[in-house]
Amino acid sequence: MTHTLTVQKIEQVTHDTYRLICSKPDSFRFEAGQATHMALDKDGWRDEDRAFTMVSDPDAKHVEFVIKSYPSHDGVTELVPDIQPGDRWLAEDPAGAITDHGCGTFLAAGAGITPFIAILNKHAREGVGGDHLIFANTHDRDIIMKDTWDQMAGVTPTYVISDQDDTAHRKGQLDRAMLSDIGIATDKPCYVCGPGEFVDDIRDALKEMGVPEDKIITENGW
Repeated sequence: MTHTLTVQKIEQVTHDTYRLICSKPDSFRFEAGQATHMALDKDGWRDEDRAFTMVSDPDAKHVEFVIKSYPSHDGVTELVPDIQPGDRWLAEDPAGAITDHGCGTFLAAGAGITPFIAILNKHAREGVGGDHLIFANTHDRDIIMKDTWDQMAGVTPTYVISDQDDTAHRKGQLDRAMLSDIGIATDKPCYVCGPGEFVDDIRDALKEMGVPEDKIITENGW
């Protein structure tokens, strides 16, 4: 089924990331962490669908997305800064393997944070404590919603920065050695999202550290 989501408001989140607040049809139902394939309802773009994660509460009257714009990519995300209220998205039924499996460790790289936004907000509303967010980026300015994670009850954030020498956060690549140093609760769910290579490497590292495979929650593609 195709759903029409109309943009109501757009806000800049970081230098290259934007929050889109859209209307939500009653038929558009999803779980926290899930995504939808959607395309801009404009000539030349209706067949250029991409997967985007809903970051709002599933029970909210509107639906929100946080989308990173890639000007160097030949795709719909390069248009995001120019989207205006009234523009429409054509969205498929939501799906995806990343849903709420309880408190645990959330490992994200870049825009891979988006499936975790709704889940961590849900935990905060419900008073669930003990979540650990490990968020890898290239520079400090790339950290999406840093103020939110710093202030959110029940969440301990750890930021890993790879390409900025003067960062005040952990410097380097997030790998097994760094994960061992940071510390992972191997008896709780570990959620992983980011570029394919990041997901594969972190999944392998978690298994080597003793996290059972059924406690590693990631997206297998759909």
